[in-house]
Amino acid sequence: MKAAVLTISDKGYAKTREDTSGPLLCEMLGRIDASVECYDIVPDERRAIIDKLLNYADERKLDIVLTTGGTGVSPRDITPDATKDVIDREIPGMAEAMRMESFKITPHAVISRAMAGIRGTTLIINLPGSPKAAKENLETILKAIPHTVAKMQGDPADCAT
Repeated sequence: MKAAVLTISDKGYAKTREDTSGPLLCEMLGRIDASVECYDIVPDERRAIIDKLLNYADERKLDIVLTTGGTGVSPRDITPDATKDVIDREIPGMAEAMRMESFKITPHAVISRAMAGIRGTTLIINLPGSPKAAKENLETILKAIPHTVAKMQGDPADCAT
C-alpha cells in the first residue's frame, strides 16, 4: 500500500515548531506494510489542505492518506472541513472508534472533529496533532486499514472468511 502523511500546522509550516506527529505516523504505517511516498506540512489553510488531498488521491493515486492536526474546535482547526470537501463517502465508524478509545484517556476527546472517508480508491483519515493522541488514535484503527483499503479497491473476497 502506498501512503502519504500530511501535517497541518501553521507553526510546523513556518518551522517555528518541529513536527513530531508526522514522522511518528510514517513509522507506524510500516506496521501494516505501507510505504510512505509523501510527507508534507501545510498551514491551517483550507485550500492548501484540499490541494494536497486531491494531489494524493487523484494524481498520485495513493491508497492511504493520514492527516495530523487541525481536528479540534479552535478557529484555525479546519482539517475535517477540508476533508469533507474532497471525500466521496464518509466512514464514521473509524472516527467514532478513535473518539471512544481517546475518551477513556481524556474527556477532551469529545471535542475531536476528526473524520475518515474515501475519495476514489484513497482512504483519508484525520488524526490529532499531538504525537501522543495521534499515536493512540491510529493504534485504535490501524489493523482495520489494510482490509478497508482492499475492500475500497474492489476486493471480492467474502468478509466473513
